Amino acid sequence: MSATEPAEPVAAALVVCDACPVRCRIKPGQAGACDRYANVAGALTRIDPLVVVERTVARRGAMVPFLGDADWEEGRLLRPLDRFVTGVGAGTTYPDYKPAPFITSSTHDGIDMVTVVTEGIFSYCGVKLKIDTDRHLGPETATVRADGESVGHVTTAEYGSQMLAIGGVRHLTGGGKKEGNVTCETMLRLCNREEVELTIDSGSRITVAAGQPPVVDGEEEKRMRVGCGSATIGMFAPAWAQQVDEVVVVDDHITGVLSEHEAGRFLGMVPTGLYMRGRRSTPGRYFRVAEPGSGWGGTDVTDPLAILGPFNPKQAWPGLRMLMVSTTGEDAAYFVLDKALQPVPAAMPAALAETVELIRENCEPALCSVVFMAGAGGSLRAGVTRNPVRLTRSVKKALTRVTSGGAPVWVWPGGGITFMVDVARMPKHSFGWVPTPALVAPIEFTMRFDDYADLGGHVDSIISIEDLAGEARQESIGAPDNPWPFAIENFPWSRDG
Repeated sequence: MSATEPAEPVAAALVVCDACPVRCRIKPGQAGACDRYANVAGALTRIDPLVVVERTVARRGAMVPFLGDADWEEGRLLRPLDRFVTGVGAGTTYPDYKPAPFITSSTHDGIDMVTVVTEGIFSYCGVKLKIDTDRHLGPETATVRADGESVGHVTTAEYGSQMLAIGGVRHLTGGGKKEGNVTCETMLRLCNREEVELTIDSGSRITVAAGQPPVVDGEEEKRMRVGCGSATIGMFAPAWAQQVDEVVVVDDHITGVLSEHEAGRFLGMVPTGLYMRGRRSTPGRYFRVAEPGSGWGGTDVTDPLAILGPFNPKQAWPGLRMLMVSTTGEDAAYFVLDKALQPVPAAMPAALAETVELIRENCEPALCSVVFMAGAGGSLRAGVTRNPVRLTRSVKKALTRVTSGGAPVWVWPGGGITFMVDVARMPKHSFGWVPTPALVAPIEFTMRFDDYADLGGHVDSIISIEDLAGEARQESIGAPDNPWPFAIENFPWSRDG
């Protein structure tokens, strides 16, 4: 709105929120649709606390709470060298003409630094879900649904994990209103580490939450596989060579056969005449021995003998000992060939059972990982500098360090500032939403003061970090696993002076 345009008429005591395009008209004592801004005594007020982290001098790199600490006295300035203001609770830069809510200055290792702190409104954003399981969740590209609405799709499986892509601008704004709202709510809950139930077309029903084991069709996953069938053969062949004549490690991707495998040959094992269904790749490695499923090794097999054909009588012999095991060790069976060269179930010897337990021991716990991915543009970059492309160039040159809630991010190469962050490393409930719909996420840009001035930054809006000590709504948290955002060694100019 220009200075010559008439102000929008507002009823007495109402406040029009300009933090997003929805422009809620908020009555006294009430909050807007996003529950982030409220009308407090006629003033538009950010409700959530501004999250600050403080690092102790005694333990470099650790971030600990300071509010309520017995060593802290009310009114005493906190250590500016060991404080970092995050974007959590900071407020947004929408509309574009606003400088970022907090542009703070401080000095670290004798260098004047600036951190630009804001909450970005992200329509162009999504969530990448890594689900540690061998179970088949659904065909690649299959639709993922929440509350019956399409919110994402299945992507390629990675080593021991199934990957899902949730959200994106087309789900948020390109479909129906309900699809956009459900997508936004699903991403918000996932990013805030809450439990979400998803269904996959022609696949499974799963319950996921960041840092928690996935639940697939009502069954909680315990372990992710130690490796594919071939890798498992390679790792444990020495433990098996003297105990059995054959081992088959059942796997949806690569099923391993010990006697044919290079590891078995190296240990002097002889051919057993075993016939494996599926497509032979290299010796001891087989593809497509069965269809994907929730059985042994991520296949649809419940009887492991179903993947075997008749033994070759020219090579097999009565009494041949065979172990069949899955890539997690959760499924295992022991067989001995009878006179007709038919595998007969037998009690597993104790020493052999220990090798199966060794597989289980080497499997990591199955967890869900949630990575938030977004592109920083528009009003967000304008809140940092009057010339936004300079910020992008500074980030790509590593002159500007990007964090999200104080957590490290990975910035994609190429144009723009497209970043990813592990939500488990961020403060809890770091994310909000606006009813456009879009997610709200914290982002911080830290750089040398001289570099900020060269960007055309909003230098007139800089405040000293010491001046925030009296900020009434700030809250301190601990984040001991994250690198300190002000660590000078993380900037290239610190190495060449």
